[in-house]
Amino acid sequence: MKLLKLTALSAALLSTSVLAEWSANVGMVSDYHFRGIQQTQSASASAGVDYEKGGFYAGSWAAEVEDGLEVDFYAGYGIELDNGLALGLGATTYQYTGDFDSAYNELNFSAGMGMFSLEYSVGTWDGPVGAEVEEDYDFIGLSFENNGFSATVGSWGKDFSGEYVELGYGTSVGEFDVGVGLVMSGSDLDDKESLYFSIGKSF
Repeated sequence: MKLLKLTALSAALLSTSVLAEWSANVGMVSDYHFRGIQQTQSASASAGVDYEKGGFYAGSWAAEVEDGLEVDFYAGYGIELDNGLALGLGATTYQYTGDFDSAYNELNFSAGMGMFSLEYSVGTWDGPVGAEVEEDYDFIGLSFENNGFSATVGSWGKDFSGEYVELGYGTSVGEFDVGVGLVMSGSDLDDKESLYFSIGKSF
């Protein structure tokens, strides 16, 4: 559940390389959302590290949430066909250090061509902290990106329900990546609109 990170979807869209590549990132967002769900009501700092070689990728990313940290671990493999179609398969686990939430474990599938990309994830939630309950969910999101402008429409299913739309624009200012976005959530997820600003740097 992260912003400014290498996700299973974006990893699938990377071109393959025979050389191993390490990268890192740091960032801050004024209001942290993930798939339409608000994670903080104030600024959240984050940092991550990624490894990619020949289509394989793995990494970890952490961010501040309302109580403690969210720590993500992910890995997968992506290919790009001669016709420009990119396909990816990966797994992600989201762990929490405080009482904000428990844990989520997902399988991630992705496809993309040109300005459009599609993500489908199936996962299991460990339930509220301290509760012995498990819920299944899936998520599907369609994204568009061109010249810094982006738009995503996402929907949750199974034991979760809700939809959201996110619009954004990002650009580089000196050595930093800056952006602004608007999240509009509905149903059981958030049911509100939020404007956020972000700044980050990759190494």
